[in-house]
Amino acid sequence: MIIDNVKVYTPEKKFVKGGIILDGKTIKKVYTEKETPDLRENEVINGNGSYAIPGLIDLHFHGCKGDDFCDASKEAIARIAEYEASIGVTAIAPATMTLPIKELEHVLSVAAEYRRETEDYRKADLVGVNMEGPFISHVKKGAQDERNILPCNVEICEKFLKASDGLVKFIGIAPEESGNAIDFIEQMKNKVNISLAHTNADYDTAMAACKAGANHAVHLYNAMPAFSHRAPGTVGAVFDSKDVMAEIICDSIHIHPATVRATFQMMGADRMILISDSMRATGMPDGQYTLGGLDVKVVGKLATLVLDGAIAGSATNLMDCMRTVVKKMDIPLETAVACATINPAKSLGISDQYGSIEAGKKAHIVLLDSGLELQAVIKDGKRI
Repeated sequence: MIIDNVKVYTPEKKFVKGGIILDGKTIKKVYTEKETPDLRENEVINGNGSYAIPGLIDLHFHGCKGDDFCDASKEAIARIAEYEASIGVTAIAPATMTLPIKELEHVLSVAAEYRRETEDYRKADLVGVNMEGPFISHVKKGAQDERNILPCNVEICEKFLKASDGLVKFIGIAPEESGNAIDFIEQMKNKVNISLAHTNADYDTAMAACKAGANHAVHLYNAMPAFSHRAPGTVGAVFDSKDVMAEIICDSIHIHPATVRATFQMMGADRMILISDSMRATGMPDGQYTLGGLDVKVVGKLATLVLDGAIAGSATNLMDCMRTVVKKMDIPLETAVACATINPAKSLGISDQYGSIEAGKKAHIVLLDSGLELQAVIKDGKRI
């Protein structure tokens, strides 16, 4: 297959006029408009000047189209993966909620089994799992069920890694909740990425966790102390820790556009990862749904707990979040694409195959028109 007459997004985070030659499931070559490829005996897609970007990677979301990753069903994962691929998200690392240990082990073992059995170009690749709980804060629990919150524990974490057959890529912790948090980080940091998640840690505590090896922040600003001039909290510690990557939800509900712009300036775009944090209501009508066993009311893009009105994930997919970042938050398209492709691929440790349009990498390519509306999704060298 040849994708011709497009503006190709390069690893240098620029758009170059040209095209892409595919060889089965992989990218064979990227060419510029000055080159003339042989279009004979090839399936050719005329992009008509579209943007050609890598397939997006969502490393933090819970579900969509009525299904949740924690439903612990291979059929549910398949439906989630099919929806995500259809909107241009071609690789996924769903997030778990704070559930009982045995339930989480079951969720992870089902996911591992699904990955071993499933290879389908119509479905997003399951490339990881992001464990948002149970090692979190009671104070900053958000939409998590506090009955299942635990202090971080190496033995339990090892069980999660084993159940997932290596699929777990991130373990979230609230370092202030346990006297052994630093020891936990030092023991686990070479086996899994350690995230600061749903934490009430002050600057010093969060900074100590980062210095010990925590390298990721779950949905920056949300479910953590406010960033202020005298108490910079977890956000300030993340800023001062230059090797820590930061997720950010850009659905126009969770974070004000001015804060998003300021954060990109403050952190630097190379450290920002766009996530959707979407729940099962995404792609569904308004109504009442569940998240982590708790009832959630969804009206438009706003999802809130029925119990106390707390924001409960989002009802916006990652492609729409990326559009929002560009159209409503004034982040350049080149930057937004990197934060939804290159950066998450690096954090997940899969940048050798995913996240950019380069020879030898997976043929996961999305075409967008000038208004950023979806024109085509090519996955594993086939058009969905």
